[in-house]
Amino acid sequence: MAAGGRRRRPLRYQSLAALVEDSQWPFLFLVSDFSYGTDEYDGEGNEEQKGPPEGSETMPYIDESPTMSPQLSARSQGGGDGVSPTPPEGLAPGVEAGKGLEMRKLVLSGFLASEEIYINQLEALLLPMKPLKATATTSQPVLTIQQIETIFYKIQDIYEIHKEFYDNLCPKVQQWDSQVTMGHLFQKLASQLGVYKAFVDNYKVALETAEKCSQSNNQFQKISEELKVKGPKDSKDSHTSVTMEALLYKPIDRVTRSTLVLHDLLKHTPVDHPDYPLLQDALRISQNFLSSINEDIDPRRTAVTTPKGETRQLVKDGFLVEVSESSRKLRHVFLFTDVLLCAKLKKTSAGKHQQYDCKWYIPLADLVFPSPEESEASPQVHPFPDHELEDMKMKISALKSEIQKEKANKGQSRAIERLKKKMFENEFLLLLNSPTIPFRIHNRNGKSYLFLLSSDYERSEWREAIQKLQKKDLQAFVLSSVELQVLTGSCFKLRTVHNIPVTSNKDDDESPGLYGFLHVIVHSAKGFKQSANLYCTLEVDSFGYFVSKAKTRVFRDTAEPKWDEEFEIELEGSQSLRILCYEKCYDKTKVNKDNNEIVDKIMGKGQIQLDPQTVETKNWHTDVIEMNGIKVEFSMKFTSRDMSLKRTPSKKQTGVFGVKISVVTKRERSKVPYIVRQCVEEVEKRGIEEVGIYRISGVATDIQALKAVFDANNKDILLMLSDMDINAIAGTLKLYFRELPEPLLTDRLYPAFMEGIALSDPAAKENCMMHLLRSLPDPNLITFLFLLEHLKRVAEKEPINKMSLHNLATVFGPTLLRPSEVESKAHLTSAADIWSHDVMVQVLLYYLQHPPISFAELKRNTLYFSTDV
Repeated sequence: MAAGGRRRRPLRYQSLAALVEDSQWPFLFLVSDFSYGTDEYDGEGNEEQKGPPEGSETMPYIDESPTMSPQLSARSQGGGDGVSPTPPEGLAPGVEAGKGLEMRKLVLSGFLASEEIYINQLEALLLPMKPLKATATTSQPVLTIQQIETIFYKIQDIYEIHKEFYDNLCPKVQQWDSQVTMGHLFQKLASQLGVYKAFVDNYKVALETAEKCSQSNNQFQKISEELKVKGPKDSKDSHTSVTMEALLYKPIDRVTRSTLVLHDLLKHTPVDHPDYPLLQDALRISQNFLSSINEDIDPRRTAVTTPKGETRQLVKDGFLVEVSESSRKLRHVFLFTDVLLCAKLKKTSAGKHQQYDCKWYIPLADLVFPSPEESEASPQVHPFPDHELEDMKMKISALKSEIQKEKANKGQSRAIERLKKKMFENEFLLLLNSPTIPFRIHNRNGKSYLFLLSSDYERSEWREAIQKLQKKDLQAFVLSSVELQVLTGSCFKLRTVHNIPVTSNKDDDESPGLYGFLHVIVHSAKGFKQSANLYCTLEVDSFGYFVSKAKTRVFRDTAEPKWDEEFEIELEGSQSLRILCYEKCYDKTKVNKDNNEIVDKIMGKGQIQLDPQTVETKNWHTDVIEMNGIKVEFSMKFTSRDMSLKRTPSKKQTGVFGVKISVVTKRERSKVPYIVRQCVEEVEKRGIEEVGIYRISGVATDIQALKAVFDANNKDILLMLSDMDINAIAGTLKLYFRELPEPLLTDRLYPAFMEGIALSDPAAKENCMMHLLRSLPDPNLITFLFLLEHLKRVAEKEPINKMSLHNLATVFGPTLLRPSEVESKAHLTSAADIWSHDVMVQVLLYYLQHPPISFAELKRNTLYFSTDV
């Protein structure tokens, strides 16, 4: 690796989660982790070089447990001996003990490999220490003894602790015995964490000393810019070049990883195993240690002192799209206790620290939100052309597939980096151009500013944070150039959001999110001060982009709504669930004419992390989310993509769900199943302009009721359809296709579809994709073409229903074309899972964007193209 400050990615644990279907490997990335690549864009054509490792300016906050359950993390905040970790699920009744113990071995093997890397890094850091000490007593010292001891403080002790741990653990893993005990090794490691406390306390001084010494001594600068780290035993790379600054960060990163490994080990260790109590004790010690450090130091609240001696603290920051001079710019916005500052990263030369350039600021005493009338008078936002957004999404999807394919084929790292850079550029453009919800702020002394956000959730968060600060006794002020420089300079140290929120900024080791189905029951809500018309919406993210997935009915004139509505939400790389509670507005005089404004009032909002270890159970997990004094009770459970692929043919061949499409059409003497025709007709009659049709989940009980009626061929079907919520009807259609014993585009042709969509030559792709359609059984083909034309008609109403061809392909693609159970077991890695998911979306999108396809013309066409692509 070239010198210059970029940290190496942490060791990959080789997708352990993919090896066992009920496991997710918890990776941690501290707030000081880097975004992908060396270039950052601001929307103005500037490229800005990445600086040295984050945390080089201030003490990094150590996140205790972002991948653990919220309850576990909350309990560990208290510190002290009273903390007891939440017992992990361990091996639930009915789970094979052998499977858990095998997973335990995999966890230990992965951790052992990472320990080897870590020890090599510590060795590389210690290597220059001895010669530096030797020259310190000569007439021409490179560094003084005091400087050496400050920079390398406690590194030798940390190295010896981990070397001993590694030497003792290695033979136990290599000569594996399911009853082998190593809990005492982790217990001893945890008991020695005090040395890390000393290292952490000295960390900032060590970095400052190393930087000063580099500036004043060329010889030390050369040494510190290119330390050689040995590669793992099985690695082809014998050495890698890393900066001293990057290596000094490693112990801080490491101390948290050990805690997460303990959590995973406990999950896969039987309760009656001798190691269980020892691992529990080690986890308790580790969590208490992390809590004690976080109580002492939290840079997210580090104060900046103004010349008047007052403290100014950072409250919130994030990337927002600003509309300035009729163009969109990506800004990093910082909310301090008395001022809102809008900044952009300055272009800096390689190796230098990043700096922010202040674009403007407003003292909170002068900041006001315009009224709806003033907003209407403001220039309206022109949305970016839909077809251009679709093109970006297609490119991103295709590039993601190419990257996964290169990785699967062990392609060259340079080629992968080039593809990642292209993906970043397209994702950045999408991030810049897709937001449409306006967030307007005004300086009472002059200028107004406009930001665009992708969700009402974010707009509400920013508004509430500002209004809360404005309740204090604030005074107007003007910052001098020096004060402004100091404040802007502090932004780099204090920022909590480091990376532009795009997929390509994620490390390869980061969790790809959950793929499958999240079942959510919204039970009830309490805490409203007066009766109102209330409803909830559910949002989930797909690699950073939040979309609304479900909406409860409006509960009229009540302070204690009881919805008890169940929704099935499809997850596509999701990591968070949001619940927003609204008061419905029926007064047309209050309607804001700005089409992008949500009229209904947000009463409360909350967000939870979809922790795989919490939600991946067969049982419902009930929780309460608190939002502005309101408590919403809900339950959820998750069905993984692997489980959803398992097809259980119906035992009742008289029904339609779970029955082969050829059997149904033959029995009905129809070309397209009755259920498909009726659902499509109803959607086109009264749901084609419904916002989020096919994306918004219908109530699960309504869908099951429709399923039962169709299966029984009840005479009341038409009457029931006309009264049913349109999202439930759309959900029933999706459920029908998902429960087919074989997907509509068949198991046999799945590999050929994957190969065909990857062809780069347009003519070859056209021949192949049309030939694959001709290869389908007639009932499948006719039904597919019928559905295709329906989805195109839905997309024609995109300006109203917000459902583009890409959105519809994302919803239906994995339902109509998916790997067989044999195929899915052959591609167990999460990377392959994402790749195949994107391919399924691309296949349907190809046909949706194709000119009308006629069944008769397909059959008349005698051109043949081998499916052995």
